[in-house]
Amino acid sequence: MGLKIYTTTNCPDCKVVKSYLLAMGANFEEVMVNSPEIAAYIEKKTGTRKVPVIENGKKVVVGFKPDEIKGLIS
Repeated sequence: MGLKIYTTTNCPDCKVVKSYLLAMGANFEEVMVNSPEIAAYIEKKTGTRKVPVIENGKKVVVGFKPDEIKGLIS
């Protein structure tokens, strides 16, 4: 599984994370949280419904945490 970022349209931290990932040269798939099923998946995976959620198949980071996000990329 590649890097995925779960976002919403009005999320300032989501925009920051996307810019950060692009600046790092990371390839990622953006998934809009626009259905109850996706929101339920995030809640099950993280214990919260907060975004952004970044995952690489092994680890998950909620929010803009540069050091943790960098760990997902490498």
